[in-house]
Amino acid sequence: MMSECSRRAAMGFGARRALRFLLLPLPLLLPVPGAAGAGLAALPLVVNTWAFRKATETAWYTLQSGGSELDAVERGCSQCEIDQCDGSVGFGGSPDEHGETTLDAMIMDGDTMEVGAVADLRRIKNAIGVARKVIQHTKHTLLVGESASLFAESMGFPCEDLTTQNSLSIYLKWLNQSCQPNYWKNVIPDASKSCGPYKQAKQLNSEEWINSQKRINIHNHDTIGMIVIGGSGNVAVGTSTNGAVHKIQGRVGDSPIAGAGAYADSTTGGAAATGDGDIMMRFLPSYQAVEYMRTGTDPTTACQKVISRIQKYVPYFFGAVICANTTGSYGAACNKVPGFTQFHFMVYSPLLNQPSEQVVDCI
Repeated sequence: MMSECSRRAAMGFGARRALRFLLLPLPLLLPVPGAAGAGLAALPLVVNTWAFRKATETAWYTLQSGGSELDAVERGCSQCEIDQCDGSVGFGGSPDEHGETTLDAMIMDGDTMEVGAVADLRRIKNAIGVARKVIQHTKHTLLVGESASLFAESMGFPCEDLTTQNSLSIYLKWLNQSCQPNYWKNVIPDASKSCGPYKQAKQLNSEEWINSQKRINIHNHDTIGMIVIGGSGNVAVGTSTNGAVHKIQGRVGDSPIAGAGAYADSTTGGAAATGDGDIMMRFLPSYQAVEYMRTGTDPTTACQKVISRIQKYVPYFFGAVICANTTGSYGAACNKVPGFTQFHFMVYSPLLNQPSEQVVDCI
């Protein structure tokens, strides 16, 4: 049975859909340590993608106040949801092709290997909090769409509109540009020139997908991915995002997929990815990075090997990976494309008196 909140949201969604067709403190900046920098390792450790300093601080102080690694990940990522980090995390950003903002999130316990995740979550702002409840109160791993929202409501999360004036403005601007860019291919009418509605074309064009990979929007996929390693080496990871801007409704990226968006194993370490989730999830980069570290590969090299592996198939993809092992050594790597030659990420450890923004050159 649809809740009152669901009914109100459905009415708002219908209005947006109708509208569519009617309109047709300065951080410390340091170079990242490579393999030779392993001597700088220390625990506990917080590492997260991008220069999301407040999220790093929140996770760190959660640990310092006695919180668990999972607590630190949840609160750190929640901070980004509240702050709407870079417009790509939390409410009010990345509207889909019908103008609605939906959220994806995941949290993983490297001790028990439990995972909680939600995807295509609607009307609930605290996506990483709902993901944590999936671990705590279900025997499942991933809940999606309207059912995930109803689960969240049953767990006491408030129902709220995720649309803001900013996200509405992004949507309307896109409509006025004939819905460009979008994620359709091999359809009629021509998706590169119109808003649809679309039907499948009789003939497939493989070149269309290849050429689309060269049109990169480096501000379209800035997920927060976070690794927290406690003083005893216990590992937890998490992600939160509002996904790709103007995505097809129902699209799920890499962020809520264990092994793709993030992965944790307290016998080895953790990793998290950010970038074009539709590409990166096909290679399970976070899982692969942890497996490289399991064989003794240092974190920086493990991240580089993951990026190189994807490059062989999709040279123009936008993406980066952060890695950390249970000694507290860490690293990162990114794929070099026009407009994206360096990747910034945050680190906090006992060797630092404040969160450190670090930068690595893309390969």
